[in-house]
Amino acid sequence: MKRSLLRFVTPILGLALFLAGVGFAVKNSGSVTLHYYLGVVWKAPLAVVLFSAFVLGAIAGVAASFSYVYRQRREILSLKRERRNRVRTKSEE
Repeated sequence: MKRSLLRFVTPILGLALFLAGVGFAVKNSGSVTLHYYLGVVWKAPLAVVLFSAFVLGAIAGVAASFSYVYRQRREILSLKRERRNRVRTKSEE
């Protein structure tokens, strides 16, 4: 029962979030100027700047988690090898 309700509510919440984002983008279509080093200037709508910041933050978060995931996979492989060696030694006895 709970799972079927979740299947119904999740797309509706996703659509509401999407429509809120589109509404925000339409209402904040004014240009924002970003100044970088060496005189580089970027002019873009506020919604584009915020979306870009969100995407860059998500990419940074995923990149930061790669080392943790890699370390876990290496440990899992090590434990599998250890288990395999234990099974071999037990079967030889």
